[in-house]
Amino acid sequence: MSERRFPGIGLGVDVHRFGGQGPLILGGVEVPHATGLVGHSDADVLCHAVADAVLGAAALGDLGEHFPSDDERWRGASSLEMLRWIVTLLPPRGLEVQGVDATVIAEAPRLAPHRSRMEESLSSALKLPAGACSVKLKSSDGLGLTGRGEGMAALAVASVGRVPSASSP
Repeated sequence: MSERRFPGIGLGVDVHRFGGQGPLILGGVEVPHATGLVGHSDADVLCHAVADAVLGAAALGDLGEHFPSDDERWRGASSLEMLRWIVTLLPPRGLEVQGVDATVIAEAPRLAPHRSRMEESLSSALKLPAGACSVKLKSSDGLGLTGRGEGMAALAVASVGRVPSASSP
């Protein structure tokens, strides 16, 4: 039997609307804002996109398969903790996250002051060195649900590869 192949690169996309009761959490970082995002967990749109990208890159399904929204165990759960759990699925398969590039799309609040903390938080959860996780911030120039301030969106690409063996040069 041949070795199971995996894509190696995964894409994650997530969208949540504003109006949640909790704080606004992005990449595991609390960002001051009048309202949070609506979701079953903490609605961290950035963590959700990154998690789906990692799962896709490792051919391990999607976030909804591992954390179904009808399962009360995940109500209000930390998406950063969910991401940490997903990372534990990789080593038994001989895999590791190699890098992540993500983009948050929103008109408000101003996210630039929080970018480095988001990158640090995600890097830690993904067991990546500094600089291997990039978060970019974009507006949609007043267009669509993000432009009207109704919610936020995030996209992420993750690279997952084989863990180098101890005998590798």
